Parts: sequence; structure tokens; C-alpha cells
Amino acid sequence: MPELPEVESARAVIAAKGLRRRIADVDDTDTYVCRPHSPGEIRTALLGRELTVANRQGKSMWCETSGVGRSRQPGPVLGIHLGMSGRIVVGDGRGEEVDGGDYWERGRTAGDFRFTRFRLAFADGGFLTLVDPRRLGRVRLDPPVEALGPDAREITPAQWRAALARGTAPVKARLLDQAAVAGVGNLLADQILWLAKIDPGRPVNELSRPEIDRLYRARGRAVEEAVDGGGVHALSVVAARRPDGVCPRCGTPMQRATIGQRTTWWCPREQL
Repeated sequence: MPELPEVESARAVIAAKGLRRRIADVDDTDTYVCRPHSPGEIRTALLGRELTVANRQGKSMWCETSGVGRSRQPGPVLGIHLGMSGRIVVGDGRGEEVDGGDYWERGRTAGDFRFTRFRLAFADGGFLTLVDPRRLGRVRLDPPVEALGPDAREITPAQWRAALARGTAPVKARLLDQAAVAGVGNLLADQILWLAKIDPGRPVNELSRPEIDRLYRARGRAVEEAVDGGGVHALSVVAARRPDGVCPRCGTPMQRATIGQRTTWWCPREQL
């Protein structure tokens, strides 16, 4: 599943190229991706409006919309979830496109929309589309985001300590809990723990204050490394997450287990 960095790249594309363009048509006919809405429901809600703000918290993304015509009453919120393989493409209708999201489409060429699941057509001839080969993305109006924890990129030291201060869950599982910290997925969690030299199976109530603070600094470094690199595939520990992989720092064979119901890799020598 795309993690915070992939979703941020999609949000940035919408913010840069998809805002303040009047919506002239909507293809919301994929009833699975647009559930629980029936075909035409999202279209009716969005026609004549503009996307005004592109927001993200953790792995969730949503756009605010304008009123219709001269109305200042804002429209519904459009939620877009990338699922496991979603990518946002915004184009001008003349062949120029920008896209962001999951890394599977590294070889996608302009005009390749085989896996389009949702599409906005703008009055200026451009478009915004969700391309998703696995069809696990989601588009809906007024999505619930209240249950999400603080965003992993914006979380404060105090919020971080609070998220890791309670319970006996393994620290890897706590990092994956979106109600505690929103945006950390499996690969990002492994990178954070590797950078901080913390065993992913350590119960959170056994972590010292210096260790929690070390994890906080590692979080910031890992998130920015992935955002700058275009996604979690750019993280330094990812290439070592394999049976013959070794720790990029010390060369020790990496260890594997299932923690928090996710496959986890770590260095048994350095991560204590």
C-alpha cells in the first residue's frame, strides 16, 4: 500500500495542477471504487465546482470544493484513497501530464489510461484521473478522517511520546497503528526502526525516553528521505529486506519475522 510519501506526491500534483479548474464532467461509473455511491451521485455533486484545496493526513487524501457559480457555499469534500497501486494523473488534454502516487507506474507513458477508475474532466480541456491497476483505490464524498492520529510528517515531539507511551504492543505494531501515528506503513516503519537501532519487537512500555526521542528523529529523517526520493522504494533499508540481505551499516544478515501482522526485517546485531 502506498505510504505517506506516495500519497504526498499525489497530493502535491493535485495542489500544483488540479485546483481552480471548473469540473465539466465526472466519470464515477466504477461502483466498487466509488462505493457506497451509485453511478452519477458523485458527478451530480461535483459538476460546476472547482477543487480548491488538496489535503493529506497520513495515507488519506481529500480535496475541498467550491460553490457553484457565484455561490460562496463550499461544496462536498472529495476523498481519494490510492489503495495499493493508485496513481493520480493530471493533464492538459494535449499530451502534457504530471502524476504522483504509487511507484508501479515508473514506465507509464502519457495517454496510458488502461486502469482508469475515476476521472474529472475540466472545462479547459484538462483532466484529473485515478489510475489503479489493482482496483483497490477508493473515491467517496465527505470521507471520515476524524479517527486518524497525528500526521507522521507533522507530528510534534509531545504527540510522538504520547503515541508511544501507553500499552505493551511491539513498537513496530504501534508505528503501524494509524490511530496513533497516521502515515507510517510497513517499509517506512522498518526504516525508522533501523535508523534508530531499535528492535521492532520491543514493547513500547519498555522504551526509554532517549530511545523514543531517537525514534522521533529517525521518523523525520526516514519520511523526508522517502518524500525526496519519490516514495518508500528509495529508503536505504528496502534493498536489504530479502533472504540474502545484509544490514547496510554493519553487514550482518538481516532477520525476518511477522510483527504487527506484517513481514518485518531488522539487523539483530544493531537493533536492540
